[in-house]
Formats: sequence, C-alpha cells, structure tokens
Amino acid sequence: MTAIEVRDVRKIYRRYGRRRQFATLKSALLSGRLVRDLRPDETFEALRGVSFDIAAGQTFGIVGRNGSGKSTMLKLIAGIGRPTSGHVHVRGRVSALIELGAGFHPEISGRENVYINGMMLGLTKREVASRFDDIVRFAELEDFIDAPVKTYSSGMYMRLGFAVAIHVDPDVLLVDEVLAVGDEAFTHKCLDKFAEFRRRGRTILLVSHSLDLVTRFCEAALWLDAGVVRAHGDPKRVIDAYLMDVAAAEDRQLASGDRQAAAVAEAPLAVGRALSGSPGGPEGSAPQVADELPVISTAVDVRASEAPGHSEEPPDMFRAVEGRWGSREVEIVGVQLTGPDGVPAHVFQSGDAVEIRLRVHAPHPVRDVVFGVGIFNADGVCCYGTNTHIEGATDAELHGDGEARFTIDSLDLVDGTYKLDVAVHRENGAPYDYHRLLYTFRVKSRLREAGIFRPPHRWTFSGGVRMSGLP
Repeated sequence: MTAIEVRDVRKIYRRYGRRRQFATLKSALLSGRLVRDLRPDETFEALRGVSFDIAAGQTFGIVGRNGSGKSTMLKLIAGIGRPTSGHVHVRGRVSALIELGAGFHPEISGRENVYINGMMLGLTKREVASRFDDIVRFAELEDFIDAPVKTYSSGMYMRLGFAVAIHVDPDVLLVDEVLAVGDEAFTHKCLDKFAEFRRRGRTILLVSHSLDLVTRFCEAALWLDAGVVRAHGDPKRVIDAYLMDVAAAEDRQLASGDRQAAAVAEAPLAVGRALSGSPGGPEGSAPQVADELPVISTAVDVRASEAPGHSEEPPDMFRAVEGRWGSREVEIVGVQLTGPDGVPAHVFQSGDAVEIRLRVHAPHPVRDVVFGVGIFNADGVCCYGTNTHIEGATDAELHGDGEARFTIDSLDLVDGTYKLDVAVHRENGAPYDYHRLLYTFRVKSRLREAGIFRPPHRWTFSGGVRMSGLP
C-alpha cells in the first residue's frame, strides 16, 4: 500500500520586490493576480513536475543542495502548503519534524506548551497527559518543565519540540534536518527512536544533508535538483550520482576562479615584462599557454615590482603568504592537475592517482634547473614537499618549451582543501619562477578521519575480538 503519493507537483512562489506590490490581501484577491498574471521574472518555481510514491512502512530519503526544493516538498506533504498544480495524497496521521516548537508560546511554561502543541498535532488532552512524562523524560527537561519557555536555551527548546512530535505516534513521520538538536547522546537517542518507528512499520520521510544517515536508514532515496527529480531508487546509487554532480560543480567553480585570477595576474606581469624588456613582451618569444593545458592559478598576487629581475622572496618559506616571485629566466607558463583518467580536475577522491603537469619556457639555454612541488593544507601546514635535486637528479638542461610531470600514484590525504606550490629554481635555491599557494584542489572521502595524511593500513584482531565491516 502507498503511504505518500506525489503526482506532477509544481510549486510557484512570487518574487518580492518594489514593483507590483498589492496594498492589501483583499486587493490582491479581488484582482485575481497573485500568481496567474505575473511575468516569469516575477516568480520562482521551487518544484517542477515532481512525482514519486512512498510505500507504507518504508524509510525514504530526499537529498539535494540548498534551494533544491527539499523542504518545500516536505511542507506540501505535511499540509503546511498547497501545490500550485498536481496533487499530494498522504494516508494516516502525520507528524512533521520540520520547524520544531513552531507552536510554542514563550511566555508560558514548558508543561502548558506540551499540552497545546500536542493537541495541535492531533492528540486529545487525555492522550497528551498519558504521554507527558515520557515526553519530558525524552527531552531531558525534568527540572525545567515548569519554567517559561522564553528561559530555555535553543537546545532545550528544540529538544522539547522534537520530543512532543515523536510521541504523537504518527503513521507517517516527516523529518527535515532536525537531528542537531542536542549533544551526541541525544542524537543517538533520536536515531534509536527512528529505528523503533521502522520496526513498528511506520513510514518515515527523511530530508537530510547527512548522506551517511540516508544510506544507513533509507530503503529508497530521491535526488532533487532545482525542483526537478534527477535520480530515484537505491540510496547508494542515488547518493553516488549526487556526489559526482557536487564534485563536478566544485570543479567548475574552482576552474572559474582560476581563470579569473589568471586574467588578473597576467596584466601586471605583462607590464613588468615591458618595463624590464624581458622575453614575453611585444617582441619576446614566451609562448601562450596551450588550450589543452590552461593556467589554473586561483589567487595570484604579482605586482610590477615583482616582475622579472625584481625578486622578492619571503624570508621564511613556511610562513609565506600566497604570491609569485623569481627572475623569470625560466617561466612556468602552465600548471595542470589531472586525475586517474588523465582529465584536468580540481576535485579528487582520497587514494586517487594524480599528476601535476608544469609547462615551462626558457628563452635561453639553462643548465642549472630544479623542479619542485609542495602540498599544504588549508591552514598552511606543509603536508609534503620535494624537488628533483633532493631526489638525485643531475645534468639538468632546459631550452625553449618543456614539460615536467610529477606523478602521485595514490593521493593519500584525508578529506579537505589543499594548496599547491610549484617552482623552478637553481640548485642553490635561487628562484626562476616560484608559485606559492596559488593552486587549490580538494580531496573527498566518505570517511571522517582526523589529521592530514592517510597512510595505507589495515586492522587485524585476535582472541575474543570480533568485528565486521572493515575493508
């Protein structure tokens, strides 16, 4: 049997602005122009023809970015709003954990608010009385239940609202990002309550940004994106598709920032070359970056005084802020990161094979050449650094165009944002072209490990220890 049926639901909101404001609700109703006669730029379509079914006793998850229509969908199912078109049908008593404590009055006590809120959710006064002690015990407010609600902390307020809602004993429970209502122990108690509802065959609709929670609890999931269903079905398959889309969007965002920063950086560099007469000016021979290997710097800070011949190397490299310096006798003209498939990227999975490609140009022959890379976390802590001289390279030579590739077989970093240093310099450290913290990339992981480095590892047990689920 179907507990929730959603068919071709559209929800349109009016955009509010200075133009076409109605003086009163009466004038708006008499005109009949609340939404019907508004231009497309005066409306916002939160849901666009959404359809799905939820079977009775099923735990169903909805995922998506902020503004994708998740909460709007939940409010329509709860009866808080009505769809512009299409229909929503729900069988059984509904309890919605959407805006906890929305019916609480701050001036009266928690005890009185429990009775009022419980009856608003469909219980009789006698039913509220029979469940009152369980509600207060669950909310952990025994010592404060007779105090005015206005004296409660935000956590106490939310816990009481949560406790009332889940003790209504609904057939359908709607949950919208309300698990952050207490400490870790209270969160576990909430999850235990959800598990109890599942055992009793109740229908649960969960909207959450906690993808692990959706995978753990739900038998099916829906991915909403800008009011449209992008995927529907097995939770792992839906969430994997969603995460791939999120990573692609982050990659596009970082690439866009790179292009803008590179354009900003190129102007002062061109001025510096012209002033110094270095190669790369109107009659110079420095090449343009090829289309297949774009510059990806995200925050270049180069001034005319830092043009070729005006090196300003920081005194402490491990405290240096982002920037660029060097003589430019050798110039890094392109930097690119690629993933396991060889495609340029800014977002990688922990453990991926990654390659850093440096395109360089030397207008005159150079025999003292060292290439270096460094990886830093978002706090500026060095995760790793090396160069070709440290690793024993000899007889280096460069003239004209060239490329250096630094290959990492397994990027064993934990989830987070990282910065990249790249450099070409002399053996004594004098820089030709040093790019400091100019390239940003992200590492994704389903695990929530601490630290920076994720070494290859395994767990083993013996004796009376038994454990499953580890790789």
